[in-house]
Amino acid sequence: MCGIVGGVTNKDITSLLLEGLNRLEYRGYDSSGLIVLSKNNTFNRARSVGKVQNLEDNLKARDHKIEGNIGIAHTRWATHGEPSISNAHPHISKNSVSLVHNGIIENYIDLKNNQLKKGYSFSSDTDTEVIAHAIDFAMKSCSTLIASVQLAIKSFTGSYGLGIISSKYPDQIVATRKGSPLVIGVGKNANYIASDQMALLSVTKEFIFLEEGDIAEIKIDKITIYDSEGNLVNRKIITSQLKEGQVDLGNYDHFMQKEIFEQPQAVRDTLESRITNDSVVISAFGYKAEKIFSEIKQVQIIACGTSYNAGIVAKYWLEDIAKITCNVEVASEYRYRRPILLNGTLFITLSQSGETADTVEALKTAKKINSDISTLCITNSAESSLTRLSDLTFLTHAGPEIGVASTKAFTTQLVALALLACSIGKLKKSINKKQEKGIVDGLKRLPGLINEALLQETQIKKLSTRFKNKNSALFLGRGTMHAIAMEGALKLKEISYIHAEAYPAGELKHGPIALIDENMPVIAIAPNDELLGKLKSNLHEVKSRGSQMIVFEDENSKVESMDAMEVIPITSNLGRITAPIIFTIPLQLLSYHVALIKKTDVDKPRNLAKSVTVE
Repeated sequence: MCGIVGGVTNKDITSLLLEGLNRLEYRGYDSSGLIVLSKNNTFNRARSVGKVQNLEDNLKARDHKIEGNIGIAHTRWATHGEPSISNAHPHISKNSVSLVHNGIIENYIDLKNNQLKKGYSFSSDTDTEVIAHAIDFAMKSCSTLIASVQLAIKSFTGSYGLGIISSKYPDQIVATRKGSPLVIGVGKNANYIASDQMALLSVTKEFIFLEEGDIAEIKIDKITIYDSEGNLVNRKIITSQLKEGQVDLGNYDHFMQKEIFEQPQAVRDTLESRITNDSVVISAFGYKAEKIFSEIKQVQIIACGTSYNAGIVAKYWLEDIAKITCNVEVASEYRYRRPILLNGTLFITLSQSGETADTVEALKTAKKINSDISTLCITNSAESSLTRLSDLTFLTHAGPEIGVASTKAFTTQLVALALLACSIGKLKKSINKKQEKGIVDGLKRLPGLINEALLQETQIKKLSTRFKNKNSALFLGRGTMHAIAMEGALKLKEISYIHAEAYPAGELKHGPIALIDENMPVIAIAPNDELLGKLKSNLHEVKSRGSQMIVFEDENSKVESMDAMEVIPITSNLGRITAPIIFTIPLQLLSYHVALIKKTDVDKPRNLAKSVTVE
């Protein structure tokens, strides 16, 4: 969600700003803009609605070039105010201050009313413009830009990641963050800022990750950082392991397609050094993991979206394998319902980015409620807010995921959660060595099993044509497959804009069966497990109502095909760990090919953002 890039260099910054915005497109946005401080210390700004390409076309059509050595740029995802040029960032106050902002200023109405009384005018409907005016006003009583920002942010309630430049201080950018991630890129004869290190990979691999409340003064040859109390601090420089090629499409048409087919390797990378011979390496969750896991009495999982669906699968595993109580809740609800957290709770947060605002705040809330709980973060981002807030961290090693609809991040989260269930079960003695070996053997088979499932793409592509004129779909599963059905429905609605719902198959007769007719396609998941017989009965109930059906099955499930029913064997001999992961693959492929037929923007679906860093 929303992207920031900026820099102070010894050459023109404009091309770098545009390149950075293009690299941040995956985050989701509806407008973009940039501003550069020219050699005569005046602001030159360009803004456009829609894709970054529109901004580039805007710049090419101008009579004069926008050039300068210092600048900031932004991709905006609308919160306050519709997508429009006037609401796009950067915003300017009195031709003295310009800034870009990620986050939400919750008290902006009060600030705006006060600023109107002081004579400030507003050209946008955003909450961001009050920040620019507040800094401009603070500059009247402060002798430096950073002191002005330090004074102004004291009046803000909410979240922000800010990049600020001033025509009165033409040699610097000030950056600060609260609840919204921001990094500093350390270069040669240049320094940079970004909301995501991927924006800067072409110019540096050295990054400083600002901590909560930090404020930094960034010049071409010097970086000065203060903490939230105003103390001068040193933040370590970290060398990024990301590679530029990792965020290129390669031979694929879309990032989502590429990331679906990267899953065998992503799973291998996630398992590497986490299993040895026939056992799980518990210390993969952190050096304190064995002690913490041995002492816990229950598990609480908090997540949003796709990560929440992974948490639902984990609940089955943890209670079945580890024999420990597990609750799963949506982060945005959990933080507001005054929950009770007992001692002995392992509080787990799941987030691909590690920056999901609701999940981060839920974790903070939990720690305030009971400071004695243990916390574990499962994420794909090593330097994120959740990793810094948690006692234990497990990195999924999925690699960069650009497509908004999560694929490999989901399957690697499931792998991590399977390792967790096995680790806790091992320490709680709820599984023996033979059972542990069986789980580990299943995990080792996963990359090959995923490859087998991917071979079904041609058949799934043909099936996707059935959805060309459909507006709704129903997904069915039982046990862990209900959570996988939820994930399949989420993928379909995210990228094809088809209304899709998932139900436990046994719940059909309690209401949803009323929806079923020849216009409602039904997708069912049929693993060869103890619920297969009951699922087959549910499928007959659906078929007798005239629905067109697609059933993805284990070869040994032997679902009887009927008229207008397509049964697709995905693989065979799946276990309770491998089955949910493998049956995810055909649902991803189905949603991808339906989106192609619907001609939607697969990687950047409307209204969605990759990393949701605001409430």
